[in-house]
Amino acid sequence: MIEKKLWVFAAILTLCGTIMLTSCTDEDSPANDGDEAYKGVPLVIYDTDIGSSTDDLFALEMLYRYEEEGRCKLLGVVVDREGEGCAAVTDVMNTYFGHPNLPIGLVRKGISNPPVWIDYKALPTYTTDDGQPMFRHTVSDYSALPEGATLYRRLLAKQPAHSVSICSVGFVTALADLLTSAGDDISPLSGVELVKQKVKCLYIMGGVFGESVEPDFNFAQGFTFAQTFFRLWPAEVDIVFSPMEVGQEVEYKPEQVISDISWTDIHPIKQVYMTCNCDTGQKMWDPMVVIHAVEGDASFALSERGTVTLTSKAETIFAPSATGNCRYQLPGDEMWNAQILEKIRKYNKMK
Repeated sequence: MIEKKLWVFAAILTLCGTIMLTSCTDEDSPANDGDEAYKGVPLVIYDTDIGSSTDDLFALEMLYRYEEEGRCKLLGVVVDREGEGCAAVTDVMNTYFGHPNLPIGLVRKGISNPPVWIDYKALPTYTTDDGQPMFRHTVSDYSALPEGATLYRRLLAKQPAHSVSICSVGFVTALADLLTSAGDDISPLSGVELVKQKVKCLYIMGGVFGESVEPDFNFAQGFTFAQTFFRLWPAEVDIVFSPMEVGQEVEYKPEQVISDISWTDIHPIKQVYMTCNCDTGQKMWDPMVVIHAVEGDASFALSERGTVTLTSKAETIFAPSATGNCRYQLPGDEMWNAQILEKIRKYNKMK
């Protein structure tokens, strides 16, 4: 009898060991679509209206640095401002900072001629004194780059369940196109289903909350896209908004930028500051989204949970709800502003 019990016990142990081994998945391979929590570093897709203000550049630079430190994995960059010139700027950044093969997607039918505050789209054409290209490129044909929604589908389909953090710091054109997309040869899932299954949280620069009731700039620029985004975004997937006032008092002055990159002039961000009119009081709005996505809630004061609706005037109305999927960042004090600026400067000073 004892021998029989030992035999059964050994069989159970063997079975359990087999189950444990077969339930493990490789970090780079898709996980099953169950509810098991993703435990790796943040997997980030950066969605940007690069080509108009410089905070997009600093936010992207921070993502490169975070990845080098092993704190995130940058999956790709979606350029939501129309034009292959904006994609070329992204290509220069990716190549310069050692990420030449990072996928780029772009929006070809988005918002026509939105405001441009600092025009640095000529950066990829800069030459040195001897006429040589100042910056290397990796992409040979920008017309062959995929649409932003297509890149979203490709990247999301390959990731573990509930693992992707989207950092949206521009318009929601590509996100709206993703949400309206149908199943295809990339994935049988619709865009809404892909987001629901693969996205952990959306961190978005936008929204006007508190006592102010006024249109949000990014949402108002492409209002029909914003309407689609708010209508279709799954209620099961969290959104953290970063209102303009959070980064408003974090100002990185031009003279500081140029001084911080003291070891060379052949640097894309420094060249923008040396050749364009950047003395516009550039605030560090976009890095707030990236810092939150990578470093988590501990770096920010946040609202309670709730829901956000978009009015016909592009106003964002927050309603508290314990079961809501939305929160928004709250402005910090002077000490917090100074600490965040030093964080941005630290990464910008790195060679």
